Amino acid sequence: MSKLINLTIDGKKILAEENKNLMLVARENGIFIPSLCYYEHIEPPLGSCRVCTCNINGKNGPACTEKVSVGMEVQVNKEDLRDIRKALVEMMFAEGNHICPACEKSGHCDLQHMGYELGISSIRFPHLFKDRVIDYNPSRIVMEHNRCIKCLRCVVDVHSKDGKRVFNYLNRGNETYVGVDYVEEAKLTDDEIMNAMKICPTGAIIVRGVSMSEPFGDRKYDQESVQDLRHTEKKETSGHPKILEKKIIATVSLAGCFGCHMSLLDIDTDLLDVIELVSFDKSPLTDIKTFSHRCHIGLIEGGCCNSENIETLKLFREHCDILVAMGECAVWGGLPAMRNSIPLSECLEEAYLNCVTNEPSNNIIPYHEDLPKILDKVYGCNEIVKIDYFIPGCPPDANHIWKVVKNLLWGEEFSVLYSEFKYD
Repeated sequence: MSKLINLTIDGKKILAEENKNLMLVARENGIFIPSLCYYEHIEPPLGSCRVCTCNINGKNGPACTEKVSVGMEVQVNKEDLRDIRKALVEMMFAEGNHICPACEKSGHCDLQHMGYELGISSIRFPHLFKDRVIDYNPSRIVMEHNRCIKCLRCVVDVHSKDGKRVFNYLNRGNETYVGVDYVEEAKLTDDEIMNAMKICPTGAIIVRGVSMSEPFGDRKYDQESVQDLRHTEKKETSGHPKILEKKIIATVSLAGCFGCHMSLLDIDTDLLDVIELVSFDKSPLTDIKTFSHRCHIGLIEGGCCNSENIETLKLFREHCDILVAMGECAVWGGLPAMRNSIPLSECLEEAYLNCVTNEPSNNIIPYHEDLPKILDKVYGCNEIVKIDYFIPGCPPDANHIWKVVKNLLWGEEFSVLYSEFKYD
């Protein structure tokens, strides 16, 4: 039997088996340490993502590579440590093309899950929009290098029946990527190839002909947080606050699909209560074209893909006290930003010159002084003007939207449920 020793995590005295992995000890005692590369059966632990960074005996380091020892002192929930871990996950989102609504792994993605657990509604870093080659050469899988975070899980854990690695690191430094041994990949059984997709923390490894799609609510990371704190809701105020005047809201859809506006209306009969509390000024909901009043809050759907979008967004910033980016397109570009990894000239040529649906002899790129000028890429709203608050989702849950609005306008307390905080 293993020797029991004492250690301290966030001031809490803990009795644990000596030399047991710190991640496991924390989990067993209800302490959440986020991680992406850690897998219990992989030994030694990878320690590649650093998302589990904690302060261990006075020094910052990955918790997954530590074995507990007598008198060990660990700090997990310090503000600076939370910010470090959050920044690491944000950088992974910024460095790769992680477009959740278009990803086969959405709802089962560990990176997405860590974003939910850490409460990431927007990122502080600019998206790189790298144009990496997607490898369609393997016979059983598609290797989507745009989503790979180089965690090492597949490299270490996936082997053919001959004991040879199927995945390997190629190149060095910033040019490193995960390559596939096509010969060994073809030898994998159905169960082994499915394990390769599941062990990947993102949607980088996709098995051909296999769908992970499930209804919302039934996916792995839809309903319950791994953190106990997320299960406890704040007490919401009963009824609506007494107010002397209606608040004025403006809304707009820029480079988006109007899905967020549809979600905005998806509170059903609660709309009858809302119209007693607010009035809509410039909005597609009212068809009012120009601002007639200064607005307490502006809700922006969609990013900026042309000059008209920028002009409209600046008008909203000028006429609204609070500006909220609503939905993934407004937050960072979303689905329209899928073109950002391709030069604008190539996009226009493909759409208007090389498109097979064009009429014969009518292959021209539209240009007129009255048409808005297309920008070099799709921009998130925060890249153009100051955005005060962000509501992620594609589209955001209706309850999430209105909880935020009521909090900003009247200070009403709320908690966004784990099931409401989603990127897709």
